[in-house]
Amino acid sequence: MSATLKTGALYGLMVEFEDVPDLVHAVEKCRDQGFKHWDVHTPFPVHGMDAAMGIKGTQLPFIVLAGGATGFGLATLMQWWMNAVDYPFIISGKPFFGIPANIPIMFELTVLLSAFSAFFGMWILNGLPKWYHPLFTSKRFTRATSDRFFIVVEARDPKFQLEKTRDFLSSLGGNVVEEINESAED
Repeated sequence: MSATLKTGALYGLMVEFEDVPDLVHAVEKCRDQGFKHWDVHTPFPVHGMDAAMGIKGTQLPFIVLAGGATGFGLATLMQWWMNAVDYPFIISGKPFFGIPANIPIMFELTVLLSAFSAFFGMWILNGLPKWYHPLFTSKRFTRATSDRFFIVVEARDPKFQLEKTRDFLSSLGGNVVEEINESAED
C-alpha cells in the first residue's frame, strides 16, 4: 500500500550554511533576535553551539535525583516494614531493623529508579518517540548528516512572521532559505 504525501500547514523556514563560522555567527543573531522555537542542525558537534544558542541547563538531573531519592526511600521503608513490623524475627539478638544489613538493597533500588528516571525522563523531555519530522520532506536537509549546516525557525514561534522572518534569515548570509511544510499521510 503506497502512501501519498499532501502538503499541510507551514512548519517553518530553513536556511542553509556551508561552514561553521558563518553558522555560529548566524546562530548568535537568531538568539539575539529573540526567537524561542528554533533549532540548529549540523553533521557533527560544534563546540560552543549551546552558548551561541543561549541554551539553558536541562531539568534531567533533578528528575534523576527525585528517582534516586524515591528508590532509596522505598527501599528503606520496604525493608523496615518487612523486618521490623510485618514479620519481626530475632536472629542472634540483632535488632529488627539495622542500617548496615540493608545498605545493599537501598543502593540497588536507588540506582534502579535513577536509571529508569534518566531513561524515561530523556524520552519525555525530548518528545520521543517521534517517528516523523517535517524537515524530512526537504531534499536539502538530507545533507545535514554530511556537509551542510541548517537553522530552522518554526512557524509556531511568537516572533515568526513569514516575510519578516524570511528577510531576516536571508540577511544571515546562508545559501538558500526554504519553506518547510507539514505533511500528513492520506
